[in-house]
Amino acid sequence: MYFNRVGSFLPLLYYYWQYSSRNGDVLKLVLLGTGTPNAEPGRSGPSVAVIAGGVPWIVDCGPGIVRRANEACQSGISELDPSNLSRLLITHLHSDHTAGLPDILLTPWVLERKLPLSIWGPSGTAEMADLVSKAYSADIKERLQGLEPANDSGHRAEVTEIDEGPIYEDDNLRITAFRVNHGNLPAFGYRFDSHEKSVVVSGDTAPFQGMEEFYRDCDILVHEVYSAAGWRNRSTEWRSYHSSVHTSAAELAAMAGRITPGLIVLYHQLYHGADEGALLKEFRSIYKGRVVSGKDMDVFRLDK
Repeated sequence: MYFNRVGSFLPLLYYYWQYSSRNGDVLKLVLLGTGTPNAEPGRSGPSVAVIAGGVPWIVDCGPGIVRRANEACQSGISELDPSNLSRLLITHLHSDHTAGLPDILLTPWVLERKLPLSIWGPSGTAEMADLVSKAYSADIKERLQGLEPANDSGHRAEVTEIDEGPIYEDDNLRITAFRVNHGNLPAFGYRFDSHEKSVVVSGDTAPFQGMEEFYRDCDILVHEVYSAAGWRNRSTEWRSYHSSVHTSAAELAAMAGRITPGLIVLYHQLYHGADEGALLKEFRSIYKGRVVSGKDMDVFRLDK
């Protein structure tokens, strides 16, 4: 098994050239966005790409997703060419995870995607996609009926509203959805299993019953987290909210100690005024296994 973590631009291109021909390159994970509702210039909205058998699956579509995907493509991850972005999994309908839906629905179409955008997500996803299409109906009409050459399929959305359990399977990949704990919104995480390798993406969640079952034996766990040190400086209302619907570094570390995933990648990091070093210190004071604090454009590969 091989974990490769690289950044963007030339280092990414080098590692891609060095390792893309390895027969064991089963799964790729690209962090397109690690952000939160906070408008941090260096972090796009939450979005993760899992690539299996050459097919990219996008989990969530925060702001900036298509430009991040194209950045990865130009840096060597050719599977993330915008015209290839045709499969989207949504964890929940909070705006920071879905504000890029018009972008991933329409921009790849403008860039010659011919396939409709297939979307899997919780109850309410179909209505959201339909309303986005209606909101951009003037744009779609002009592109189809004006001078611009455009196909009549790539702008369409095909939505499957999901429940817990297997939602997709082919010869290369099985995807399982599981319910998480993020307040009143229906919310899911996703597990990707491919040729005895696995990646789990938590979405936004507080600790929930059964999480260890869904996370167990995964090679990479991509998990949201907040700093308890910073959290203690927030108001009573914000402390109550975050502790009810998100996972602290201490809670995540304690759980990781019971299931020992191969690698933990922190994303959607809520620092609350702390910094990355403080967050990792909180985590590593409890858990001694492998953990990294994810950054936009980080790339990880799983080899046999």
